[in-house]
Amino acid sequence: MDLSTIVHDLNIPVPPEVLVGIGTSDDAGVYKIGPDLNLVLTADFITPPCDDPFLFGRIAAANSLSDVYAMGGVPRVVLNLCCFPDKGISKETLTEILRGGLATTLESGAALIGGHTVKDDELKYGLSVTGLVRDADIKTNAAARAGDILILTKPIGTGLVVSGLRGGLISDEQALPVFERMAQLNKTACEVMLNVGGAHGVTDVTGFGLAGHSWEMARAAKLGFRFYFSRIPRWPISEVLAAQGVRTGVTRSNGQAVEGIIQFDAAIPPEQQMLLYDPQTAGGLLISVDPSRADKMLARLIDAGIADAAICGEVFADPEPHLEIEL
Repeated sequence: MDLSTIVHDLNIPVPPEVLVGIGTSDDAGVYKIGPDLNLVLTADFITPPCDDPFLFGRIAAANSLSDVYAMGGVPRVVLNLCCFPDKGISKETLTEILRGGLATTLESGAALIGGHTVKDDELKYGLSVTGLVRDADIKTNAAARAGDILILTKPIGTGLVVSGLRGGLISDEQALPVFERMAQLNKTACEVMLNVGGAHGVTDVTGFGLAGHSWEMARAAKLGFRFYFSRIPRWPISEVLAAQGVRTGVTRSNGQAVEGIIQFDAAIPPEQQMLLYDPQTAGGLLISVDPSRADKMLARLIDAGIADAAICGEVFADPEPHLEIEL
């Protein structure tokens, strides 16, 4: 179901304090509470990508907190969002999920102050997050500029890894490095981005895949985005799985969402094109940065331990916003 038309029909009022609302499908809302001080608000939860409950909690928390970092903000308080079955899962397992979420919350510097639990046949966990952001630090998905360089801070392909593990095509050992990277916060990437300066449009790459989220940026900014496929960071194991025909439950719909507005170089095999539609959980930041700051930002990211960050594209003026994927 396309909920966008339902939301549109609500005719939601936008008071002047709302600096970023739902108009451009941004990562979080921004609400002014004082001179040079704004709230950043978001909520998200996911189903388990792995069998390790503690790791699941860490990934789910990192995924929820990421939206605040994508807006240039700092998480301050969180609420647990728990959809927990009342049968078939032990109390110890549920406790480990919450312990994992708490560990990542504390790593972010935020405080856990409560939450809400409902009984649900399908296990889900995540956070409602409130952060703070200064006026000058607000980053939206609509602010890219022609000539900007695109930097991605985490590899894509995590959805394929989850599907491959569930299908018995890869082992826990092969999937673990991917899950550990998913569990890492985008905190450092956000700090580097703000310290170096020059970042214009920003989003985090999650469920709609790199194609879907970059299209939201391109459409909001009314510009074209060009990616160089060979430079896009991606998990090698995901390329193997893609070649084997592995897909996720939303790969097809993600592709359909950008049908007619994405152009692939003919040299990119169709099975590898699917990586652009692969849904990411707790993915990296996609940063549209001034070309004069791009190399410095990338070097600082790598020095800060984000070794898989990469310059992978550019933004260009075009009367018809679209995506181009060159080899």
